[in-house]
Amino acid sequence: MNSNINLNNDIMNNVTFRINADRYIRMALEEDITNEDISTNSVMPEYKKGQAELICKQDGIVAGLGVFRRVFEMLDDTVEFDMRVKEGEYVKNKQLMAVVTGDIRALLSGERTALNFLQRMSGIATYTNSIVKLLNGSKTKLLDTRKTTPNMRIFEKYAVKVGGGSNHRYNLSDGILLKDNHIGAAGSIKKAIKMAEAYNTAMRRIEVEVENLDMVREALDAGADIIMLDNMSIEQMKEAVRIINDRAYTECSGNVTKENIKDILSVGVDFISSGALTHSAPIMDISLKNLHVVAD
Repeated sequence: MNSNINLNNDIMNNVTFRINADRYIRMALEEDITNEDISTNSVMPEYKKGQAELICKQDGIVAGLGVFRRVFEMLDDTVEFDMRVKEGEYVKNKQLMAVVTGDIRALLSGERTALNFLQRMSGIATYTNSIVKLLNGSKTKLLDTRKTTPNMRIFEKYAVKVGGGSNHRYNLSDGILLKDNHIGAAGSIKKAIKMAEAYNTAMRRIEVEVENLDMVREALDAGADIIMLDNMSIEQMKEAVRIINDRAYTECSGNVTKENIKDILSVGVDFISSGALTHSAPIMDISLKNLHVVAD
């Protein structure tokens, strides 16, 4: 059920990731700089070497240092980084995370874009980790969803991994998940699964979303590999798991919160998927401060 993108701890050392990430980083820079950075060019018309400090302003798990670094590298290929923390490390308020040295114009122009990535990714990693801790000691794995910010999915799903979660399918090309509207289009769960099996030359697992116990039975009888229990009560899910009896993987989805996750764990599902990991995680407060000119 994991994404086919191989994400490792050093985000920019993965060639596939870097090729795709560069495109979205460049788009973010182009969004912020249409043709020039007027403010920077007005106060810094020529090259001067500068230095700034990356400072954490709240406790959390850092994710996206490689993306932060890459933003500035695209603007200044001579930029240097003195990294004081590592990817996935727990950092504390007021901690110095890095010292960045390079063309002051690049530091000023890239600051917001670089921080947007780093703050967003670190926030997701921190929030994900807080949920993962609640699953400690259980067999249940935490999954993300496709409820991601447009053009940010590759970064947000990576951040989930840094926080200790796992990736569900990366996109629509990465797995078969038959939801309510697919079932409606096909006519029934049985018909949808039969059609998916005929089309499924890559032999991917077929997952089916169900909303009640009758649908559970139909999906199981039709040979679903994974049955997603969507927005069902705790009592319904417990009965569903009993009916399935390890003949398919089980996944709980819908309105998963820190407050109800312990109750969900009592059900004994294999996976819990939560869109909140990416669509509701608050950013982590991080700043680039104390910019000053240094000797070249």
